[in-house]
Amino acid sequence: MAANKVLKAQAREGVGKGAARELRRQGRVPAVIYGDKKPPVTVSVAFKDALKSIYSGGFKSHVLDLDVDGTVHKVIPRDYQLDVVMDQPVHIDFLRVSGSSTITVEVHVEFINEEKSPGLKRGGTLNVVRHTVELIAPANAIPEAVTVDLSGTEIGDSIHISAVTLPKGVKPTITDRDFTIATVVAPSGLKSAEAADGAEEEAAEEE
Repeated sequence: MAANKVLKAQAREGVGKGAARELRRQGRVPAVIYGDKKPPVTVSVAFKDALKSIYSGGFKSHVLDLDVDGTVHKVIPRDYQLDVVMDQPVHIDFLRVSGSSTITVEVHVEFINEEKSPGLKRGGTLNVVRHTVELIAPANAIPEAVTVDLSGTEIGDSIHISAVTLPKGVKPTITDRDFTIATVVAPSGLKSAEAADGAEEEAAEEE
């Protein structure tokens, strides 16, 4: 398993809106570490590091080693707030995790073997219903992606979560139905032709 990414942070003493504004003026983002039955710890992260981490993708589905002045906390980002005007981070919440922790995460869906799909080869279109899937997973075994194999799929086929092989110990949060991840739909030209044929048949039957 790949090593966790390291994010540097500094402990902070001041709390409240005034202290947070001062931190932001200094180019830092206020943050808090909580969970694992331990007291919360207030910290700050360099703005450029926070921005890079958030927009590099998968920020809320990867465990990080948060290095706070030399003390490493194993965490997963649970939430972050963005400035509504500047679209820049203004606060981050980190959840402590341990090797035995089980957490809920949203994981990106990736599709493979599109070239092996007869339906797509014939001009069909992949209609993605879910770009992410919410999973329950061990903190030390969060999958990088939910991989959907399109081999053999035809126009009209639906790919459900049951067709996806998830790692051991990982399961979707939705368990009451076999939900759809994607469908292979007919190209618009074919659908228009079929609709026209149907209209002609109805007209012939009415005559």
